[in-house]
Amino acid sequence: MKKYKSWLQVLLLAFIIFLSAFVTDSQWQAAQTAPQDNYVQKVKAKKELVMGTSPDFPPYEFVKNIHGKSTVVGMDIEVGKKIASDLGVKLVVKRMDFDSLLVALETGKVDMVISGMNRTKERAQSVDFSEDYYHTGQDLLIRKADVHRFHNYRSFSGKVIGAQTGSIQYNLIKKQAKKSKIKGMDKDNDLVLGLQTKKVDAVALDKATAKAFVDNTAGLAQIPSGFKVDSAGSAIAFPKGAQSLVQAANKSIDEVHKHNLINKQYLPKVGKYLGSHKSEKASKKANSMWAYKDFFLAGVGYTLMISAISVFFGFLLGLVLALMRLSGNQILDKLASAYVEFVRGTPLMVQLLFIYFGLGLVVNIPALLSGIIAVSLNSAAYVAEVIRSGINSISIGQTEAARSLGMSKRLTMRYVIFPQAMKNIWPALGNEFVSLIKESSIVSVIGVKDLIYQSRLVQADTYRGVMPLVITMILYFVITFSLSRVMKYFERKMAHESK
Repeated sequence: MKKYKSWLQVLLLAFIIFLSAFVTDSQWQAAQTAPQDNYVQKVKAKKELVMGTSPDFPPYEFVKNIHGKSTVVGMDIEVGKKIASDLGVKLVVKRMDFDSLLVALETGKVDMVISGMNRTKERAQSVDFSEDYYHTGQDLLIRKADVHRFHNYRSFSGKVIGAQTGSIQYNLIKKQAKKSKIKGMDKDNDLVLGLQTKKVDAVALDKATAKAFVDNTAGLAQIPSGFKVDSAGSAIAFPKGAQSLVQAANKSIDEVHKHNLINKQYLPKVGKYLGSHKSEKASKKANSMWAYKDFFLAGVGYTLMISAISVFFGFLLGLVLALMRLSGNQILDKLASAYVEFVRGTPLMVQLLFIYFGLGLVVNIPALLSGIIAVSLNSAAYVAEVIRSGINSISIGQTEAARSLGMSKRLTMRYVIFPQAMKNIWPALGNEFVSLIKESSIVSVIGVKDLIYQSRLVQADTYRGVMPLVITMILYFVITFSLSRVMKYFERKMAHESK
């Protein structure tokens, strides 16, 4: 038996040697790296490739007002279109903050991330990267008046250097510019505004992005950063294990490099949107706030819609929670109390991110719906306490009188206690509703196009940091002041009826 086994092993070895004589190294490599997943099939089945990006990073991706419509343009968008076209599907661009992109990728909100992202060892532990599609360097953006004072990051000892949170520039400052102070923000536009207002002394940016800001913003200059970078190339991130998509993207990237599409087609196409070629008069007209009125109006519409729906469901759930706490049933009381304490003890942003990303692992909830759910659930906890305190403020004699007249507990609450309680809690409810309108701005972090989100787009498009914020403050004030007047009107009316 052992003899037959030894002969079998010899024959098997001979067969492998025979095959190796006819199969090339590239064929072996292709066989070993053959995709074992169905990501490409899924993309083709839904006929769209969803790309996540943070559109505040010119010339990679930024937003332009094209025929009154908010449109994401940029070099990365063109690369995304190329990959989608080669796959025979439509490209869908989903906007969100930069530090939320990889979370969105891991939770299935997007199929890929193209956002001027550099490949790092830390990121590669969570996602798979394509080949680099663009190589550039790292620069520092400074005020033009300081151009003779600073030469690279070593010149900023004791000074403040700003960078986008979660970016490679942020990590480079932490690791190499240890004598400098670091200031992290979510948006490059905020960092540039901080530079102009002397909150930071420099901003670390990709070389191409720094040039875009210098070309379109007066009083700025760029200098070499001096950072040692292993790879200054931008790559595309895919879900871990999505090798079929990685290989498809690499084929498209090879064509991009082969035909030099970025320099010959993509950047010239993007250049017409950056505005540096325009006359000063044309540039001022294009960047006026009136030209972006549709952006602000769209933001007001989303803000009012989110607030109105959240107020309605927040009030209903708050009423239920308050009645649970007042029911006398220990189980209901403890459940309602636990909910109220938990929601009031955790930040609204964390709740929002959990609903959008955390629950997204189980069910895909759209960003707008996630925002409405988060704001409604958060408001309900505060409304519940307002209603409970209002009901408790009513004298026990009212309940006893109603019950002595033969009214049931439910009817007593409905016709006697609750109407009186509403008069007491109306001012507090008004404050809660006004606060809810302002707090709803948090939904912008997941890409909901509310007023804050639209103001960010205007900042990115016009390179003006302060004026969009002024317009946004005025619009929020008009909304909240109008609501306050309406609440005051009903408060006076209820006070008059009680006399």
